[in-house]
Amino acid sequence: MLDLVEEIKKLEGPIAVFGAGGFIGANILRSILEIRDDCYGVTHQTTIPWRLSGLPTKNVLYGDLTKPQTIKALFNQDKFRTVLNFAAYGGYPKQKDIEQIYKVNVLGAANLMEIASGHGFAAFVQAGSSSEYGENSRGPKEDAELLPNSHYAVSKIADWALVRYYGKIRRQPVIALRFYSAYGPYEEPDRLIPTLLREGMKGGYPPLVDPDISRDFIYIDDVIEAVILAATRGVYKIPGGSLNIATGEKTSIKEIVQLVQEIFGIRNEPNWQTMPNREWDLKDWYGNPVLAKEILGWQAKTPLKNGLEKTIEWMKSDKKEPARAKPLRMPKISAVIACYLDGQAIPIMHERLTKVFTGLNVDYEIVFVNDASPDKSDEVLKELTAKDHHVIAIEHSRNFGTQGSFLSGMQVATGDAVVLLDGDLQDPPEVIREFYKKWTEGYDVVYGRRVKRRTTKFLSACYKLFYRIFRGVAYVPMPLDAGDFSLMDRKVVNQLIALPETDQFIRGLRAWVGFKQTGVDYTRPERMFGVTTNRLIKNIWWAKKAIFSFSFVPLELLSYFGLILTGVSFLALIWQIIARIIYPDIPHGIPTIIVLILFFGAIQIMAISIIGEYLMRIFEETKKRPKFIRKSIRYGSEHLTSSEEIDDFIKSKMIQE
Repeated sequence: MLDLVEEIKKLEGPIAVFGAGGFIGANILRSILEIRDDCYGVTHQTTIPWRLSGLPTKNVLYGDLTKPQTIKALFNQDKFRTVLNFAAYGGYPKQKDIEQIYKVNVLGAANLMEIASGHGFAAFVQAGSSSEYGENSRGPKEDAELLPNSHYAVSKIADWALVRYYGKIRRQPVIALRFYSAYGPYEEPDRLIPTLLREGMKGGYPPLVDPDISRDFIYIDDVIEAVILAATRGVYKIPGGSLNIATGEKTSIKEIVQLVQEIFGIRNEPNWQTMPNREWDLKDWYGNPVLAKEILGWQAKTPLKNGLEKTIEWMKSDKKEPARAKPLRMPKISAVIACYLDGQAIPIMHERLTKVFTGLNVDYEIVFVNDASPDKSDEVLKELTAKDHHVIAIEHSRNFGTQGSFLSGMQVATGDAVVLLDGDLQDPPEVIREFYKKWTEGYDVVYGRRVKRRTTKFLSACYKLFYRIFRGVAYVPMPLDAGDFSLMDRKVVNQLIALPETDQFIRGLRAWVGFKQTGVDYTRPERMFGVTTNRLIKNIWWAKKAIFSFSFVPLELLSYFGLILTGVSFLALIWQIIARIIYPDIPHGIPTIIVLILFFGAIQIMAISIIGEYLMRIFEETKKRPKFIRKSIRYGSEHLTSSEEIDDFIKSKMIQE
């Protein structure tokens, strides 16, 4: 007699269940976790799926099969040895997006098999579907002709072809299981059996299709047993093969309704054909499980009535209702560090950030952006990425400045919140603890407020004066003494990334986008290594960038100044006429004319220069040049250098779901 517990113990771990938020995946994950704790459910959802509510959060991971970098990250971290893939789209009538059907079912499965193959695995079970047989639906054997009648069926046939390729050609321990109509706890609430049972408990029936349509209903416990045996036996006996997972019994809709009548004691008869058939529905749809019995020593054991009664018992329990969505994982914080001539500071920054994030008990990643620094920053980052999977290193093709560096890193960051820091350690990582506290209180932006600087009194006074002038002239409220050092919620980061302007001033845009904001006071220390690159000229450049990006006051002043000077000139003209009449003997010399020419000439040059500043920004925006160009990205053992690899990586990291 089969001992399922012992079979589960035989699985080589760690175990990954992809598509764990779905019906079969969730049941498999729950069953394995009852026996061992090295099984992880992977879902593309960013909140805990209702079927996984109550499971340890450490055993529920994020991963999107259509974004291979997220899957590579999981394999790099957890080294999965047994892979069970139940991720699919298109099996339900409401899932009609054709592109998504092929993207998830075919491209997703191919991504997973290739990545898993590259890391080495002991067993890979791919969920197939009885839909693959299509019009050839009456008890087909595994080698029967496949006659698909839907896009979903075509995509699942492609999955089977992938399994055959990896098993037969590449000699990998992989197998496909073609599931028939599984039912039981955690099934989609609007499916036939849950709907029948829910209405049956009320003494009635839902709208029903043709009573003679038949299906092969198989209870979820039997499906779980088949999956485990496929992973412990099937992948080695017929690698690249497929098996029908079915009872082999044809049960009509009328027969299952009669069972519901019997279970609930319902006397009235249902109203048939009040609900239209789906376009791909066939009259008879049942399986042939002979090969599964031969290869796995498996056969379905649960009679339909018993399975229905077990499902009813579960539905009456407190587990039947979808739980309120919870965060998929502990909050994730991304630190983005702009680095230039910071090679010596990078290891210290990494150490201090790691200490802060582990102390906060959060998931985290550290994104260093090397802005074409001429020192050894790239070598330092190469060592860091190799030993710490939390670290991502971006290298730019040339120096694009801190704003470009921050935006480059923000595109890659996947955290629920993103922290921006300068790489010279003048933004103390320890302040992030206060940022995090304010964020958990509901603030979307928490910026560092430099109440004190370790610099000369003159420079300190100049900085304070600038921020007060900036706040006075800006057309949006600007926080005082606040630089780029800040924590921003994901929704704020997404808005900043989406802004189309080329010449960006992040601390100003951060205020412009709004949301709930607050500041945290801190003392800004001196640069730990080397000398600052913020010279007087650069500080003036920053001041101009800020004011001309977020204020029209200079233009307005020109208008007012021009109006005033016009009035003064008119009065001076009148005075000259009067003076000529009253004081005809008073000389009117050249010095006065020269002074006036110089004065008005200076005013004109200043006006032109102010207009030029605005025109320069308009001109820069019309070019639509990229804000930065990445030369390479390092991530674990990955070193991406081609533009295609980098683009794929960026797309995979942009989690917008």
